[in-house]
Amino acid sequence: MEQFLQEAKSASRVLNTLSGRQKNAILKEMAEALRANTMDLLEANALDMSDGKKNNLTSALMDRLFLDESRIDSMAVAIEEIAGLKEPVGRVLDGWVTEDNLKIEKVSIPIGVIGIIYESRPNVTSDTAALCFKSSNVCVLKGGKEAEHSNKAIAKVLQAVLKANDLPEALISLIPDSSRAGVDKLIKMDKYVDLIIPRGGAGLIKHVSENATVSVVKHDKGQCHTYIDKDANRENAVKIAINAKVQRPGVCNSMETLLVDSAIAKEMLPVLKMAFDAENTELKGCAHTQKIINVKNATDDDFHTEYLANILNLRVVDGVEGAIEHIVEFGSGHSESIITENISSAEEFLNAIDAAAVYVNASTRFTDGGAFGFGAEVGISTNKLHARGPMGIEGLTTYKFKIYGSGQTR
Repeated sequence: MEQFLQEAKSASRVLNTLSGRQKNAILKEMAEALRANTMDLLEANALDMSDGKKNNLTSALMDRLFLDESRIDSMAVAIEEIAGLKEPVGRVLDGWVTEDNLKIEKVSIPIGVIGIIYESRPNVTSDTAALCFKSSNVCVLKGGKEAEHSNKAIAKVLQAVLKANDLPEALISLIPDSSRAGVDKLIKMDKYVDLIIPRGGAGLIKHVSENATVSVVKHDKGQCHTYIDKDANRENAVKIAINAKVQRPGVCNSMETLLVDSAIAKEMLPVLKMAFDAENTELKGCAHTQKIINVKNATDDDFHTEYLANILNLRVVDGVEGAIEHIVEFGSGHSESIITENISSAEEFLNAIDAAAVYVNASTRFTDGGAFGFGAEVGISTNKLHARGPMGIEGLTTYKFKIYGSGQTR
């Protein structure tokens, strides 16, 4: 592991010699290489899918794991979009002259070597590799064992492009020891690794956060809520709620709890139940909800649970204040939404909710690097430092001060 990370650290210096134009050209080659190797990637993914069935992976995990031609093309498109973004490195963020006539520039630079630990989704391999390459960072990847064949195949394609351009394969690599012990070594290698980004289940996040000596940006659970206010457009409310839960239940930006204003609960809950029943959603509700519609009981444990499945909690709350109180208690700082036509209520919600993404009249499913215009993301940070929300290339840079003098002493 140490030798592997030494090579990664050394490779990071090579990136500093590449211009933005060179990096973009190589990224476009990577996108085309993914398309050209679609059949090889599908064969590798089929092995993972077969193993997944044998190991009884949940439907949500199987959906995350699955690749087809369309998803592979989407991976290529994401890389092309990343190539089209503004160069993030070497930008002068600020500049001034001091009283001592020192000229100071604050300039963006790459973080260095970034370790990314993730589960299930093979597209994370290409997304994070491209984002790190664009921002002149080396990425050291540790994917989940359930996607082992897919991740190796994708990394092999990307490394072949690096090799064809006389660049070290260590710029994009999978760690040699993907066991729990290997991960424990990786997260303590602060001599070589500058940042760890874990994205996965609560157990993984907790373990990395508690044991890492390398700095960590957490991609924590998505305990996302939608609140339907008494002043909501009823048609929009149902449409947005269905999308937030059903469109892809197994991802972190899907809604886990739907809050309904008590002023419209008798009107809205039967309509919502009918809509969710049509989508085969398993519904659980608070005591107030159960007096209006027939659903299972929702406990406090349920309100804390990230289902990542087609299961939804329902709770009746007393207006915006009630919704805010519930989210403060049960939210994870990921994504929250209010459905209302009342500007005052919308602003109160926007200002009071402490989350990475807060929406008015839109689905939480939009919390995504691609949807935000970042091309892709390395994760969705629920940290407040140094990055928050979908982490694109901006979140993969830091800065340094360049000071120009003419003989000054202090």
